[in-house]
Amino acid sequence: MKIELLYFDDCPNWNVAAGRLDAVAASRGLSVERRRVTTPEEAVAARFRGSPTILIDGIDPFATGDESFGLACRVYQTPDGPAGSPTTEQIEAILDA
Repeated sequence: MKIELLYFDDCPNWNVAAGRLDAVAASRGLSVERRRVTTPEEAVAARFRGSPTILIDGIDPFATGDESFGLACRVYQTPDGPAGSPTTEQIEAILDA
């Protein structure tokens, strides 16, 4: 399983997602690759729906299809409402699926 975290530097939420994703992945013996997105063109090419974006084998399991591609902070729907990162439980669920 290939796990990637895509982000851009100006978004503060990617650090929270990175910490949660790293912890969940490590507990399963997996590693996470990080990829910094720096230009709008790179965002479109990577299908980057905002920072942070988590890809599992190249697929964004949190995508609804309504998100645009670009350099923006992403909002996730969590059990507690909108947030800048998925919860640990949501990350566990996508890795276990």
